[in-house]
Amino acid sequence: MALRVGVVGGGQLARMMIAPAVELGVELRVLAEEPGMSASLAATAVGDYRDTGTVLAFARDVDVLTFDHEHVPQDVLAALVEAGVAVHPGPGALAVAQDKLVMRTRMAELGMPQPDWAAVTDAEGLQAFLDEHGGRAVVKTPRGGYDGKGVRVVGAATEADDWFATLAEDARGGALLVEELVDFSRELAQQVARRPSGEVAVYPVVETVQRDGVCAEVLAPAPHGSERLRAVAADIGIAIAEGLGVTGMLAVELFETTDERLLVNELAMRPHNSGHWTQDGAVTSQFEQHLRAVLDLPLGRTEPTAAWSVMVNVLGGPAEQPLDARFAAAMADQPDAKVHTYGKAPRPGRKVGHINVSGDDLDDVAYRARAAASFFQD
Repeated sequence: MALRVGVVGGGQLARMMIAPAVELGVELRVLAEEPGMSASLAATAVGDYRDTGTVLAFARDVDVLTFDHEHVPQDVLAALVEAGVAVHPGPGALAVAQDKLVMRTRMAELGMPQPDWAAVTDAEGLQAFLDEHGGRAVVKTPRGGYDGKGVRVVGAATEADDWFATLAEDARGGALLVEELVDFSRELAQQVARRPSGEVAVYPVVETVQRDGVCAEVLAPAPHGSERLRAVAADIGIAIAEGLGVTGMLAVELFETTDERLLVNELAMRPHNSGHWTQDGAVTSQFEQHLRAVLDLPLGRTEPTAAWSVMVNVLGGPAEQPLDARFAAAMADQPDAKVHTYGKAPRPGRKVGHINVSGDDLDDVAYRARAAASFFQD
């Protein structure tokens, strides 16, 4: 009987696990939030991932349960573990990815380099932090933010009054995360895979280019990366994966500061946008690697198959057409570009696909990836 992997969440990350699952002979089952989602090809159930009964019923017939996102509540995760379900990554690791205050606390306990930060419960606490850090800081909601949502750069405590009001209305207490505004030269991402038996595999550190709080491009490996930078990024990734007991893929988003330090920004415990280049530019894609890791199979090699790979996200998509209406022109213009689409309707700001191109010259590879992506944007 084929090994069965259940994925909670029907988004594009689950979708991109389908092809490697077929190649490995793994039966992939998906619990989608609603019909017609990106991973509908493998959706064997539709239901609420926040409902314990729904998730337990879905998990009953799988060998391993993993995730397309980090939002499954801790009480649901605890019920799964109590029922004997193999959950990868486990509740303890996922708690760190679910709450940025928990993440900052655990990073401090592990001795990881990170920005100065504080938990603040009112405007007075935020103002005190601003006064100590040059009058500007980054405020984040601890839970639920992504792609720039739930993040603000503020210069006055009053600029977070609505978020403090929401905390007060919640009546359960709580705090916002405030961080120093880091003087960074670029953003990087380090991916690590770890299986339950402890084997770890490290991908090359990459540069991520953000626009309006959303990842727009990934350059792999990170250009102008010294041997020291690559070693430090890998050491940070491994230390976090082992320190938190992560199983599956881990992405560590990093700031490279102007004085050449690396600081941990955020974590993701699943395949990640910064690793999409691996589909066409590495020996083992992050999606195959995640399946190997959660099934506790030997991990695949992670080295690049070309000198350079560039991934360009398609954000928003065509204003009045589906993406496939643009395929022919893009493919004719850039025949070596690999087009990946997510089965999503175009919408402003939405990630609807990405383009991968690999080759020997970074400038040429980047040009070709951007050129192919341009056919899908208005």
